[in-house]
Formats: sequence, structure tokens, C-alpha cells
Amino acid sequence: MSTSTAWKNVSATTIDRVRETIRQLWGYDSFRPLQQEAIEAVLADRDTVVVLPTGGGKSLCFQAPACCREGLAVVVSPLISLMKDQVDALQTNGVAAAFYNSSLSTAERSTVIEAVRCDALKLLYLAPESLLNEHMLALLGSVPLSMFAIDEAHCISSWGHDFRPEYRGLRLLKQRFPEVAVHAYTATATERVRHDIAAQLALEEPEILVGSFDRPNLNYRVQRRTRGLEQMLEVIERHQNESGIVYCISRKEVERIAESLNTLGHSAVAYHAGLSDEERIGNQESFLEERINIVVATVAFGMGIDKSNVRFVVHWGMPKSLEAYQQESGRAGRDGLEADCCLFFGGNDYGTWTRLMASSGEANDAALEALQAMDRFCSSTSCRHQDLVRYFGQSIEQQQCGACDVCLDQIELVDDSLITAQKILSCVVRLEQMYGADYTSQVLAGSQDQRILEKQHDRLSTHGILSEFPKAAIRDWIEQLIGQECARKVGEYSQLEVTDLGWQVLRGEHTPRLLKPATRGGARGRPSAADPASWEGVDRGLFESLRDLRRELAGEQGVPAYIVFGDAALRDMARRRPSSLDSFLEVQGVGQKKCKDYGELFVKHIAEYCDAGGIATDVSAAPLPPRKPAEVSASAVAAFENFKAGESVAEAAKSLGRAESTVRGYLSQFLRHEQITDPTPWVDEATARRVRDAIEQVGGDRLKALFEYLNGEVSYDDIRIVASCLANATAG
Repeated sequence: MSTSTAWKNVSATTIDRVRETIRQLWGYDSFRPLQQEAIEAVLADRDTVVVLPTGGGKSLCFQAPACCREGLAVVVSPLISLMKDQVDALQTNGVAAAFYNSSLSTAERSTVIEAVRCDALKLLYLAPESLLNEHMLALLGSVPLSMFAIDEAHCISSWGHDFRPEYRGLRLLKQRFPEVAVHAYTATATERVRHDIAAQLALEEPEILVGSFDRPNLNYRVQRRTRGLEQMLEVIERHQNESGIVYCISRKEVERIAESLNTLGHSAVAYHAGLSDEERIGNQESFLEERINIVVATVAFGMGIDKSNVRFVVHWGMPKSLEAYQQESGRAGRDGLEADCCLFFGGNDYGTWTRLMASSGEANDAALEALQAMDRFCSSTSCRHQDLVRYFGQSIEQQQCGACDVCLDQIELVDDSLITAQKILSCVVRLEQMYGADYTSQVLAGSQDQRILEKQHDRLSTHGILSEFPKAAIRDWIEQLIGQECARKVGEYSQLEVTDLGWQVLRGEHTPRLLKPATRGGARGRPSAADPASWEGVDRGLFESLRDLRRELAGEQGVPAYIVFGDAALRDMARRRPSSLDSFLEVQGVGQKKCKDYGELFVKHIAEYCDAGGIATDVSAAPLPPRKPAEVSASAVAAFENFKAGESVAEAAKSLGRAESTVRGYLSQFLRHEQITDPTPWVDEATARRVRDAIEQVGGDRLKALFEYLNGEVSYDDIRIVASCLANATAG
């Protein structure tokens, strides 16, 4: 029988058992995307590389089948704290699991070894160094093994953002245990890193499973640091008494901000490699057990944190790569509930990272390339979700994600972006495409620098053509044009070169989007939606009361609060308000073991709360409402009267003094908010009829397919207008 045939047969006969195990132990009734495929590969003993986003359920892909199979599953994990949290969670769910590392006493280590010999464990967590010890290899060679699972597998690749040389020794596993499948799991890996993981581990024809990198429950916002701590405080104050992480580039900044937050009345601790082990562990446990709300940290914090209810992540400085940003921001909202990810960057962040990389020996081509991609992300004017997934080789279909500052119209754009871009690119051409971004911005600003005078570039028609703007703003615009592929850097000295798209800009055939220059004391960014759909039907008072009960239990047991129950489970309890153990078992995230351990206590607590407040119990669980569309921006509302008067986009743009591209976005919000069903004020009847006919054939949610079906004869803008109106009519 071929491997593939065996795989299908094994999957067909055992996946139901795994599903039932998940329901009993973890309290979930269905698989998340790609979990079933990953589990089936484990059951078939087929090597795998599995890439799922943070919060996508990677651990369950090996934990659940390990519980159903004969033998011991060996899990490689890079951090002691991560091992402890995973094992605590497994034991809470009734799974026989243990870890073996330097934090254990001699007697405790002996107990673990004896449990391995007696076949008393289903999962054993080890660091790479512990696993590759000859004594441990000999012990594992003497017992039945079900699999090897390599967690945080990107650490094995020098192309990854967190390379760890000790991971390279794991290649030995396929040599010593050729009959045991090896499964690699990570949340962040480009295609190059995925193939490098497979090669470094010597995997045999591995199944490579890559989930979506998009995290739709995360609300991304990117701003320049212009108002000191005030910008950060706006985020923290939106999340009073909720858990959050603030990342800083330097240890000094970590200490300064943690002290400031505490002075201002927020409970915060510092975390960085310069603290003693005792301080770091104590601060981390205070955060996990919810004795404090905020950790201010360098990138030294996070990989070992399996905390599900982080409601915000602030980056007080640009991360060094999009891989790092995806992983660090991804520590928010792991329970699938909404969370804010706010990045505040400064003009000197890029230089700070290049100096740090040079001093640590990390300044190789791959690292600098990744830093440049991160820099472009910060100045991008396109959807943040789309930018992130595009970096990892994917895309999302939605034109507006409804969960980033760009799509929520929280960024301010230059009204005459086309003219400004033409001035910049024209200067690049007049400089014969031989100079870099910094020099070009000096010429545009009208600098009288000696070098410019010597080369007589002060005589160019573009010298000083943007002198009313700060040089920093012009420099930013150049980077934004590069990010939008209107220009690129070439050669050893990163000279600017106009691309084909840039020439279209010069001819007036394409309009890029440029951000208004940042101003100190500028307008505050709008907060996230205050009442998201995940709170629908939840009694907030009961939820907070259940959080207090959870915190008390976690403190008594010495485990992180989310290990008792996650926020999603508490919200569901406060929504359903179960009055019996049977109805308690229906709560999301409640399995048999947790029902046995905590059910009576929580049901009693819920009953007392409801009785005191005269609130109904055993509420029927309606499905959560769909995610709300993008909210309406204040600037868009100002255009609503123009549209109600039947003005075209061009007319409204002229009336409002805004760019047509901006006003088209306002029209989209107007159509959705006012539930407009007639597109003819903006699209002629014949065209509208063609689009409606096309939608009947192709469907209304794939704009590119509609555009191609119409032979490119109808613009994307007209298609969107008609599709929106038709969707409103259908919904009505």
C-alpha cells in the first residue's frame, strides 16, 4: 500500500475518534482551518511542515492525535516557560503530559524519566539541548514513540527572524528514529523559510500545509510617534483592566515607559534580558495570573507566552521585520476575540535597528531586506491586513478589511497626491536617476547644501518645488512611492529609479496615495468599535465577576488565569448563563475535565449573580452575528449630503476640495450606511444592467472575476457601486 493510500485509509477510520477526543478534553465541536488536514497527516505518519497563524490552533494539531495514538509524542519547545504553560494546560484538561528541563529538581527529573519508561505519558516536552543529550536519545529509543513535534520551527532557519543554532541539531532525529514522523509547526514562515525548515530537518517528502496569515479579529493601526506617551495612553485607556503588551526596541526605553505607566496609575512591569531570572519570571507570572495588566518588554518577551486574552499590543518603535511584527502583534486576540495592534514608529527606528544588527553580527542581506520591508509597511497607504498577508505570499479578497486604519479612513491623505508624486518623480528623472532618496528630498526641499551647489542641482526646475514641506515629509513620500511600486532603489548606493508604474504617474494615468505630513499635536486616531459583535448578548457585569473568580482560582493553583478558562469561554458563560452542569458543558471551551473541576463552582456563581439581579438563566445560544462592516468615518459623513443631492464623485470632490480617489471611498461608505439600492445617480442604467447580469453569472463577491467577465469594459469603481447597491437590495 502506498503512503498516500495508507494516509487516506487511516484518516477515514480515526479522525472521528480525534474529533471526539477534542470535544471531551478541550470542549470544541469543530476544527479550525487546516487542523483536520494536519491531524490526518500525523495519523498517517507523514512528515509535515504546518504554518498556522498565532491563535490558529497549531498545538492541537499534535496534542489531540497524541492522545489517541499508542506511544509517546515528543515535543521540542525552545523555552522553559512555554513548556510549563503547555503542560499545565494539558494537565488541566486531563492529559498525561510532562516537561523535562533545568527548572526541575533531581527528584522531579527522575519522576519524569520513570513515567517515560512506564508508558505513563502521552506527551513529553523537551528543549533541543535536552532532547539531543545521548542519555535522553537512548531513553527514547527504548520506548514506543508516536511522533516528534517541533514547535516554533522557524528557529531552525537562518532565513527566519529568530534563528537559534541549537535547533540545527534536530536533523539527527531522522537518522536516529527513521520510522518516526517529524512534524514542524510555526506561525510565521515565508516560502523560503518553509522549504529551509524541511531541508534542515531532513524531512521525507513532507506535506506542507499553510493556513491564512490573516488575523481578521486584529485591528491594525500604524502612526508616527508625534505626541509622546499620549498616543500610547489612548490605546491603554480604551482597554482599562485588560491585558496588553507594549514592545520597545531598547531596554532603557522599557524601563522608562514601565515606570511612567505605573506613575500614571496603570499596573505595569518591565521585561528584558537585563533583568535577573527571578525578576523576569516573577513579572511574567504576575502578568499571566492577571495580578498586573501590562508588560513593557523588548522582543525577549513573548515566544513562551500562551496567554489567550491579550486585548492589545503596542509597538513603541518599528519591529525589525514583518515576520517579527506578525508574531508579536499576533499575541493579541489568540482567543479569536477582537484586539488592537498599534504600531507607533519614529524616523530614527530604521537607523537604530541597523546599528543594533551591525553590533550583534545580524546585519546580513536577509536581515536588511526584511528591515526594509518593515519600513515600507510603516509608510504604506494600503490595507494593513492585505500588506501583511501579501508579504507571506497570500492575498485576501476583501477590498476593505474593516479592521485597519487605512480601511477605516483613520489616515489623512494628501489632497493632491498626483501632483505631489509627479513633482517627486520628475525630480528623480532630472537627477538622471543617479541619486538616493535623501539627496533627492534635499533637492526638492530647496537645500543649499554645498554638494547640491557644486553639482548645480540648485538650477533644476524641481529644486525647491516642495520647499513648503519639511524634508522629513518629502523623504516619507519617496518611501511611500517606493512602497507603491512607483519607484525603486537600485545599485550599490540605492539610487532612485522610476518604474513603469511611476511613468504612468508622470503621464497622469495613475494616482498614488500619499500621507499628509505628521504634525505634533495632530488629530487623535479614532478608537476601535466600542461594542463588537463578540459581546452580543453578554452580561458585562457577570463577565467581570467571572474574571474575578477565574483570577482567584488561578492564584490558588499557581497557573495563568487563561488556563482555567479563556475570555471566549467566560463571555459565552455570561451570554448563556447555564444553571446546570449539562448546560455548562455546552459553553464554548468547556470539556469534561474542566466541567468536573470547575463546573459546580461556576454554575453556582452564575446562579447567585442572576438571582441577585433578576436575570434569566439558560439563555438559548444564538449564533454570533456577522462581523460588522467598516464603520463610517467623520470625513465621509461630510460628503453624505452631496451624494443625497445626486452629485457625482467628480462634483462631490470639487465641492469638498478632496481628491476623487478619496471621495470614491466616501461613496462606498455612504452606499453601505444608507443602504442605497439604486446605483444610477453614479452609474448609467445600461452599465448597471450589465453589471447586474454579470453578478448573476459570476457572483458579487469577486470583483476581478466580474471585471474580466465584462472584458475590462466596466471600471472597478462602477462594479463596486452596482454590487453594493444590489447587496443592499438583497439584504433588505
